[in-house]
Amino acid sequence: MISNRPRRLPGVSYVGYQRYFLTTCTADRHRAFEREQITQGCILQLRRSCAAYDFALVAYCFLPDHLHLLVYGTSERADLKAFAAHYKKLTGFEYARRVGRLLWQPGYHDRVLRHEESTEAIARYILENPIRAGLARELGEYPFAGSDLYDAQVILSAWDGQG
Repeated sequence: MISNRPRRLPGVSYVGYQRYFLTTCTADRHRAFEREQITQGCILQLRRSCAAYDFALVAYCFLPDHLHLLVYGTSERADLKAFAAHYKKLTGFEYARRVGRLLWQPGYHDRVLRHEESTEAIARYILENPIRAGLARELGEYPFAGSDLYDAQVILSAWDGQG
């Protein structure tokens, strides 16, 4: 088990109207998200957790051994730490019940987006991960990546540079 979990930024509350880019890995980087039933269940729970904690699901990508996620708080009570803990706990419990092993490494990496950073460009970066990993040839082809806010045309027109 990894004990070097990433620390949250000091002085950042992680509550309210904020955009976050998260990455979290599976325990021992095992390839849990190659199984459609497991991954679809995690996507469903992700949507439920976003709704329960007042987050918009901007983009997600479940690669075989990790998850990239872009969310933003839609109310003053949107709490990223509570949302992430809730999501990982529920999916981890269900996975352990079904498969008999841990799903997630402890913690997650987060990046609080700056005001000048384009939400659409970060979403495009996330959704293009399967292409860079050789799992798809074009945007929208990979079944475990998507956006609940943007269609492919908006993502394709997003600024290419990451500044």
